[in-house]
This record gives sequence, C-alpha cells and structure tokens, in this order.
Amino acid sequence: MNRETLAIRLQSQKSSYGEHSVPLYLTSSFVFDDAEDMRAQFAEEKEGQIYSRYANPNVEELLQKMATLEGTEAGWATATGMAAVFTTFAALLQQNDHIVASRSVFGSTHKVLTELLPKWGITTTYVDVNDYEGYEQAIGATTKMVYVETPSNPGLDIIDLERLSAICRQKKVLLVVDNCFATPVIQRPVESGADIVIHSATKYLDGQGRTMGGIILASKSIIDQIKAFARHSGPALSPFNAWILSKSLETLFIRVERHAQSALEIARRLEQHPAVASVRYPFLESHPGYAIARKQMSLGGGIVSFEINGGIEAGKKFLDALQLFSLSANLGDTRSIATHPASTTHSKLTPEQRLESGITDGLIRLSIGLEHVEDIWEDVLKGLS
Repeated sequence: MNRETLAIRLQSQKSSYGEHSVPLYLTSSFVFDDAEDMRAQFAEEKEGQIYSRYANPNVEELLQKMATLEGTEAGWATATGMAAVFTTFAALLQQNDHIVASRSVFGSTHKVLTELLPKWGITTTYVDVNDYEGYEQAIGATTKMVYVETPSNPGLDIIDLERLSAICRQKKVLLVVDNCFATPVIQRPVESGADIVIHSATKYLDGQGRTMGGIILASKSIIDQIKAFARHSGPALSPFNAWILSKSLETLFIRVERHAQSALEIARRLEQHPAVASVRYPFLESHPGYAIARKQMSLGGGIVSFEINGGIEAGKKFLDALQLFSLSANLGDTRSIATHPASTTHSKLTPEQRLESGITDGLIRLSIGLEHVEDIWEDVLKGLS
C-alpha cells in the first residue's frame, strides 16, 4: 500500500463503539486483569499498557505511522524536538564518548553538544558540512556517532547521505540524521544508510503551529536502548499531542507538496531581484548541493533562505515591512513565517560560530506557507522595497 494511503489509514484498533476517528486515551495509567497479568506486563513478558509515561495507544499509533513512513522498525516519541535530540545522545552515549557533527546544526543542538554533554565527559568535533575526508579523519576510537542535519537549519546545506553513511559503516559508528526540514515525504535517510532519524514534530509533521513533539526512529535494537533510558528519565509525549500529530499526518503529503511547489517559485523570483545578494534553496541549480539534493530528495522543501543586501539593518527593515508573513521562530506552518536567524534562533552562538555555520547578519529564513503563491510574493516584494 502506498505511503500516502498508510499515513491516512494506519490507526489503532477500533473499540466496541466502532469510532471512525481514533479516540483520545487521556489516562495516566491502565488497569490489569489480575496479579499475574500485572506481573507479566511489568516483566515485559506480555504486551500491554502500563503507564502513559511508558506507552499509550495514541503515542503508539503515531509511532507506527512514522516508522512506516520513514522505513524503520520502531520509534520513540518525546515532548519536543530538542527532547528527541538530547534523549538520543543521553541514551546511547557514555562518559568519554565522542561525537562528530556537521558544523551546520540548529542553535539549541549546538548548545547541547558544546555545553550540556561536556558535563558528562562527552565531547564533539565539528566538521565542515561537505568535508567527507574531515568526517573520516575526525572519527576516532571513542567516536560513537556522527550527527548531521540535511537540509540544515537555516543555511539549507545538503549532505550526501550515501557517501557519509559509507564512511560511518566502515568506521562502525552510528549515523544520526535530523530530517525535520525534509520530512519522510521528501527524504528517507534510512534508505541512504542512516541508522537513526530524528524529527521535531512541532514543525511540518504538525504543520499548523498547534503543538510540540519529537520523534526518534531506528531499528528495534536501538529504540530498545532509547526506551530503557526514556521510560525512567521521562521526556514522554502526551497522548493529546500524539493524537493531534497522528491526525496531522493524514494531510502531510499534500501539505508538503504545496509548501515545496510555492517555495521553489519564490526562490526563483528572489534570485532575480536586485535587492537580494544570494538565495539558498536545494532545488535551485545555483545551490552547491543541487545534484545531491536531486539524488536523495523528491522535492526541495518549504524553506527558502536568502541574503539581503545591506546586512542586519536591511534585514530588520525587510521583516518590519511584511504584512502577510508572521514573524516567528517556528517553521513548517500553514502560514508563511519570516525569521532573522542571527538575532533569534542562532543568537546564542558567537558571531564567529554563526559565520562558520553560514549564518550572516543579512540572512533571512522564509518558511513558505500554504497561502496563494502570488500573495506570498506580493508580501516579499513589500519587504524588499
């Protein structure tokens, strides 16, 4: 069955009421048939529901859908995208372990790698996005994983996952890919050799700016390790948010396709505007990663980044002139959003760290929504004027 159909039709088993839409299971705990049933479930000798911090029917339905869409055996859901990132590190790494990461990662991920994990003796070496020899050389005896985003936030750098996964297999380290910008509609990293896929479900998976969530997807053996950690540390996704996200997946394919269609059109027009110094969009031929993007992505995604002439002051004027776009740090919404990364999402980085990640003072990130493309472009013109 096609993945578009499975995103709509995969759902929890119906109750005796025969409901068409899956009900909410807003309960903190579950009851057992008898003492032996309780013992067997706690001993993991028998499948069942114990406590919603461990599992819940709404969360399990969401994970079943996402594992199917990404092509993995299992998954685990967290309260936020950053909880998914941190839980992956904390569950799989030990003291004195080492991570190799792409230099282009989200600002909060950078803080986890450089400020939180070192408290437990876990270190990170950064490598330029497409320096594959650098990745190989940085992997040492204590390296346990390579962590990347592709497309990256907000520079939209593209990493050749097949090439990088071959290095990781040779070196026997895990490849972890943040697939938030692409979603499984556009890119399935596991097919290119990745071991773990992470999503901030807050973005395109929800798609309407309503709720937060994070998802980790991998083989059953890896998820079992994550589950053993997360069941007790408690970064669990709530049943209500899981229910919302599962319903959102029913429109994921049609939404992402519209986002990408409009984003490509806006990117092409921006390239021709005299107030724009450069444009980053994976499916523009001017993008340095265009050939790789065409190989491993089916669409270019809904994010467009561009450098406006005039630096930070021009960037502020652009944002202040917008009327249709929302000024927000979020992305992946039905509504178009404009962000100035240097002063918001990546403001905690030093100027040097931002430049290393390709974030200049004049960089603008546009999350192209589902409004009519001509209305979106009209508002962009107001900003550029």
